[in-house]
Amino acid sequence: MKSRFILSMLFLLSMVSNSVLAASAEFPGRAIYPAVKIIETAALKQNFANVVIVDVRSKYEYETLRINNALNIPLTSPAYLEKMRALGNKKKTIVVYCNGRSCMKSYKAEVKARRHGVKNIKVYDAGVMDWAKTYPKQSSLLGESPLNPASLISKKRFKDHLLAPKAFAKMALDEGVEVIDVRDPLQRMGMGLFVGIEKAVALDNVQKLNAYINQAATNGKTLLIYDETGKQVRWLMYRLVAKGLTNFYFMEGGTRGYFKELKKRLN
Repeated sequence: MKSRFILSMLFLLSMVSNSVLAASAEFPGRAIYPAVKIIETAALKQNFANVVIVDVRSKYEYETLRINNALNIPLTSPAYLEKMRALGNKKKTIVVYCNGRSCMKSYKAEVKARRHGVKNIKVYDAGVMDWAKTYPKQSSLLGESPLNPASLISKKRFKDHLLAPKAFAKMALDEGVEVIDVRDPLQRMGMGLFVGIEKAVALDNVQKLNAYINQAATNGKTLLIYDETGKQVRWLMYRLVAKGLTNFYFMEGGTRGYFKELKKRLN
């Protein structure tokens, strides 16, 4: 009997351990930020009308895809703490979110706000993509709601428009392409990868970016676009698709991927 009990306990411990490991793999930020309070998708839907939802991503991401009724207070905004404290004074639970399960921005936003006195705050770490797939009627894509779930860009579809840094750099030398660096000025620091070839414009500068894109499309050029990490361009893809464009590619891993690949070649 005793050995059966021990075996049963070991089995249960193994199951719990496997569940914890699976959760850590699915939501890596939970292990990094254990003090953060989490709200799951179903619970957020149930309390949707009774919480203040805050999108801590950039304005560009927010205007591309967002949870309905969410306020946009970017974590990088100088007014972030001031605005979060003002919301905290209203006593409603604040729910912050960013892109998805591997995105750390929402955790960082919670920690920063909590350390500066905002206590009534939770993180929806499943992120905007999970929400949009589950509750399209409470989501907006390019300003339209409800959204069509079929309009959400899958990882596979996104990967179809990725080029490895070496292939991207080679193609950038062709005459029939337009290279655009969409990093923000702080990331760029006045330095581009393709000097004399590329155009530089931050994603948030929508008017100028659209002008470059429209000009390239009119001239029948292939668009080659890169950012810092290869993630921001996924949001730009929604706007390119909305324009009916198909002839475009992004640099896999962005400039970080470029220098990582370059370092491997030099070693």
